[in-house]
Amino acid sequence: MTRNTALITGASGKFGRHAARAFAEAGWHVRRFDRKRETLTEAAAGADVIVMGMHPPSYDLWAKELLPLHRQAIDAARVHDIPVIVPGNLYAFGPGAGPVFGPDAPQTAVNPLGLLRRRMETLYRESGVRTIMLYCGDFIDDRASGNWFDRFIAKDVWKGRITYPGPLDTPHVWCWLGDAARIAVALAEKRDTLARFEPVPIPGYALTGHDLAAALARVTRRPVRAGHLAWWPLHLLRPVMPMLKGVFEMRYLWSLPHRLDPAPLERLLPEFRATPLDEALAAAIRDLRPAEHRAAKALVA
Repeated sequence: MTRNTALITGASGKFGRHAARAFAEAGWHVRRFDRKRETLTEAAAGADVIVMGMHPPSYDLWAKELLPLHRQAIDAARVHDIPVIVPGNLYAFGPGAGPVFGPDAPQTAVNPLGLLRRRMETLYRESGVRTIMLYCGDFIDDRASGNWFDRFIAKDVWKGRITYPGPLDTPHVWCWLGDAARIAVALAEKRDTLARFEPVPIPGYALTGHDLAAALARVTRRPVRAGHLAWWPLHLLRPVMPMLKGVFEMRYLWSLPHRLDPAPLERLLPEFRATPLDEALAAAIRDLRPAEHRAAKALVA
C-alpha cells in the first residue's frame, strides 16, 4: 500500500515540528524540506501535500521574506497540482472585524503586518492552487519556544503569577499546536473533497486573562495571580530590537475581544475533539518549572 507523503517546510519550527509528528503518527511519509540543498518545487515532486511551516523568524523580516516564501509554495503546488496547508494568524482581522473571526468576517487590518497577512492570503486565493488556510490564535506549545505564552505571560507561573499584555477581562484566542497539527492531517486526508480555497478557523480557547490564570491555578494546584505587563521596558528596547516594532504594532489584538467561528471546522471535521484546556496547559508549562524542581522530579522517577 502506497503511503501519502507530506512535505513539511520549517519542520524544526513551532507548527512544522508538530505537523511532522502528527503526519507521521497518522501513517504518512514525512519529507522535511531543506532549503539549503533543494528548491521547494524540486522537493515537492511526489508529495501529496505541502505543509507551510516555513516563516520569517522575526517581525522585522516580514516585509522582505513573507510573500516570497509563500510564492515559492504556490509555485511548487501549481507545478505538482497538490494542496498547500497554511497555518495563518489573525493579523488580517483588524478593528471592526470581530468579535467573531472567520471566513465571512471582513479583513480590515491596515497596519503593515496586517496588510502583509492580507496580501499573503490574497496570493493563495488568486493563484488557483488548492489551499487549506488555517486561522490560528496565539500559539501554545509543548516546549518553551519563545512565543507570547512562555516568554512573557507564563514564565513565572510556578511562582504563582502570570503577566498579561492586555485587559484582564478581554477574550483572546489561543491555539494548542498539537490540535492545529491534528486538524491539518485530518483536512489533508479529506483534501479531494474540499473547496479550492478552504479557510478553516481553529476555535482553540477564547480566554480572558482571568480565565487563563484560573486554568493555570487548576493545573499547578496553587493560586495564580494575573498582573499587567509593563510595556515601557519594551518600548525602551525598540531602538536596539527592530522586531519590537511589530510587537507594538499588533498590541491592539490584546484589547480587541474576539473568538474564532467554530462552524467551518464542525462542518468539515465533525469527529474532531479538541484537547482539554488543562491538559494543553499542563504540557505547555512543564518546561517552565524551575530547574531544581525538574531535577528533583527526575531523581524521584
